[in-house]
Amino acid sequence: MTLERYVAICMPLQHSEMCSTRRSLHCILIIHSLSSVPTIVVLLIFFASASLSFYKEYKVCSVEMFIFHSWQDHLRSAMSQFYFLIMCIIIVFSYVKIMKVAKAASGENKKSTWKGLRTVILHGFQLLLCLIQLFNPFIEGAVLKIDFMLYINVRYFNYITFILAPRCLSPLIYGLRDEKFFNAMKYFVLCGLDKNLQP
Repeated sequence: MTLERYVAICMPLQHSEMCSTRRSLHCILIIHSLSSVPTIVVLLIFFASASLSFYKEYKVCSVEMFIFHSWQDHLRSAMSQFYFLIMCIIIVFSYVKIMKVAKAASGENKKSTWKGLRTVILHGFQLLLCLIQLFNPFIEGAVLKIDFMLYINVRYFNYITFILAPRCLSPLIYGLRDEKFFNAMKYFVLCGLDKNLQP
């Protein structure tokens, strides 16, 4: 998402060539292939290490269940930190370049600069929430050792906050900028409040 915005804003003449359907498909396949390597390694080690009696036990369905050796946990931690570092570098590089181009394009128009800055801050906040998602398994694993009900609540909170919210935030904000959508939303929210307040 960040790289696509970087190409669209910083290299607008090459955008249609670089962001074609075929190239996008190749990028998606590369990203999925790289991100599935740690999971495949964990599953292969699990199937090689687990005894038959393990499959008959009742367990909480989480990644921690698949980890038998301490080095697996260290490897998983290192991979998450590596992904986090690479994504942070890409995001910071891209958004610094985007801000430079946006500021140069808007010139002395302060209103246009502020509008572009707000959009970049919104997308940066979305990406920050997505990045925090990389550390959720560590938090959930620590909480699971303390209390199971707390683990369920933390996991639910993490899902809403770091997986669902970033994907809904941008469409909601852009929708609220649209006058017709905003008026419809206001009408339905106020009608819902009126019905709840009536005896």
